[in-house]
Amino acid sequence: MSTPPLSSGPEGPHALRPLLEIVLDALETGTRARGGPLPAGGPDAVAARMREAVGEVLPAQGDPHALRTLVHAVTEGAADPAHPLCTAHLHCPPLALATAADLAASALNPSLDSWDQGPGASELEALVTEALASEIYGAGKPDRPGAPHPPHREHPTDGELRTGGVLCTGGELRPPRELRSADARPGAGEPCGAGACCGAGAFHAGGVLRSGGAWVGVGESGGTGAPPRAGEFRGAGELRSGGAWVGVGESGGTGGLGSATAPCPPEPPGSLITTGGTESNQLALLLAREACGGAVRLVCGANAHHSLARAAWLLGLPEPVRVPTPAGTLDPGALDETLTRLPGPLLVAATAGTTDAGLIDPLPEIAARCAAHGARLHIDAAYGGGLLFSDRHRARLTGLDTADTVTLDLHKLGWQPVAAGLLAVKDTRDLTALGQRADYLNADDDTDAGLPDLLGRSLRTTRRPDVLKLAVTLKTLGRSGLGALVDQVCATAREFAALVDGHPGFDLYARPVISTVLFRPAGATDHTVAAVRRALLTDGRAVLGRARPDGRLWLKATLLNPTTGPDDLTALLHLVAARHATLVEGHTPR
Repeated sequence: MSTPPLSSGPEGPHALRPLLEIVLDALETGTRARGGPLPAGGPDAVAARMREAVGEVLPAQGDPHALRTLVHAVTEGAADPAHPLCTAHLHCPPLALATAADLAASALNPSLDSWDQGPGASELEALVTEALASEIYGAGKPDRPGAPHPPHREHPTDGELRTGGVLCTGGELRPPRELRSADARPGAGEPCGAGACCGAGAFHAGGVLRSGGAWVGVGESGGTGAPPRAGEFRGAGELRSGGAWVGVGESGGTGGLGSATAPCPPEPPGSLITTGGTESNQLALLLAREACGGAVRLVCGANAHHSLARAAWLLGLPEPVRVPTPAGTLDPGALDETLTRLPGPLLVAATAGTTDAGLIDPLPEIAARCAAHGARLHIDAAYGGGLLFSDRHRARLTGLDTADTVTLDLHKLGWQPVAAGLLAVKDTRDLTALGQRADYLNADDDTDAGLPDLLGRSLRTTRRPDVLKLAVTLKTLGRSGLGALVDQVCATAREFAALVDGHPGFDLYARPVISTVLFRPAGATDHTVAAVRRALLTDGRAVLGRARPDGRLWLKATLLNPTTGPDDLTALLHLVAARHATLVEGHTPR
């Protein structure tokens, strides 16, 4: 048997061309065989058809027709997000040009864990993440992968002690050995006095100021109950919990501690490519934990995505504190009460686009509460972040740029093939926590010689260049083109909501904030609503989601298809009404 052709190299395009014809034909025949947004028959029927099509997965002799057979079978058994009646989830129909770009990424198969595996792709990733970070934060150009970062020392908004002796941006050290900090209590910025610590407790002989506010550990002391003498901050000296000094033995000598004060130079925003909201949220918690000295408590609304609680569990953090959201969004007053009673350090997670109703928390008010209490802020904008591209809807995200970290998914309101996630950071110094060394990937002498270090760009090692499809989409459509798609789906959602509201047989939950509409047959029980949804799934006629924003069960239509038209919306409502009538009255609709 001859060696099968490869997808890249001089012969790659020639080898791919006939195979692409097979794939495209199988996509077409599989779509016709399915006949709707979902395969009919339910799980057992779909499983039986797939088993029959596949046969033996690893036969003794290969099947030359496997490509056509399996692509057809998967297409026939697919939930097609491009079908106008497939509206259950935040699962968009991908743009053809993004899918074509993804094919190129698969054919070339670079891995973005070292520069020599993806030289061009790694630079493209730097350009795209820079542009998207600037889109979120409004200004600034983040550091490129591999560029040297200043030592990561602290929670950037709460103060920093830099080499040379200045504690700034929220606090300052002044003679005689007085500590000022944004974490200081009582009173923002009040001096503690020599030998005192504002947080809790006093300076003890040693070198680390930890989260409880006591000076502990090893290092030189200026006397019992006093911090080290000017210029002698040594040993394992860290100022933790949103404070300042996180380097080890980096001061000493000239400059001393607090002989002068100066503003810290601002660091630019940055972003990382991720697999989606779950990975982005986990990264956000990890960065918060490291910035706050190794411990942080998550505070979030009851409306928060489940991945945040899972991330806290994975990272060994305390159980999240959940603030009730009776109106579906995080209440700033209730948040303020929670932050007042909890000891720090704290991370607040707000949501811009909930998974149930697409609601957006009051971001400016939440940011103000976080600033008042010295809490770090993360905004999960996996769904709603795409509103940034729309001049008409961008204002809904006012306050997004106040967050320390932001989650964004472009396989939602970005029309990308999965996966296409992003985590943006307000200060690139936070990203230094991800730095790792592996001699075969980023040896010191290689990075000193100018080869970019990519290991700090992700928790993953092997990474495919998902950035290519993003770059092609952004460059081809521009902000105006993407904004037009966002405007279209939001308008479609408003149109569908009006259709529901005007129909006597249905109840509307609320006007849509983004592109999600919740509705239910009037007078139906939760049991009936659930049965209607499952019946439509089994029929393969329509794909609707479900949500309980107020304790009742609602059908959920998330409209992410910009080609969906008025006739499609009418057809969807008719199908739901007909299925409801069948289940309630026991007759077959005409």
